[in-house]
Amino acid sequence: MFGIPGKAAVTITDKAAQQIAKLMADKDSQGLRIGLKKGGCAGMEYTMEYVDTIDPADEVVEHNGARVLIAPMAQMFLFGTEIDYKTSLLESGFEFRNPNVTEACGCGESIKFDGM
Repeated sequence: MFGIPGKAAVTITDKAAQQIAKLMADKDSQGLRIGLKKGGCAGMEYTMEYVDTIDPADEVVEHNGARVLIAPMAQMFLFGTEIDYKTSLLESGFEFRNPNVTEACGCGESIKFDGM
């Protein structure tokens, strides 16, 4: 919808693709839908849910067996984002490197975009 022909809306690192594909298989889902919702101290939060059906309005990005679906209302805010999966001694989880974010809260759970 907001993409550049021939360029994926988001990129998925190999590590994130491996984790998404594993979770898709465990949950018998068609993919991981990423969106945004109002909330948190900076104003917006990422949402993630495994889905059984692909909405025709979703932007679909596939990499190494992983399928990420971008909800229509989030597409313009997520364009150019890299999705990674980080593991440390204390925590593991997905990390979004989004060039559109203008501000983030200290905990990293909440984000803000220009004009919002």
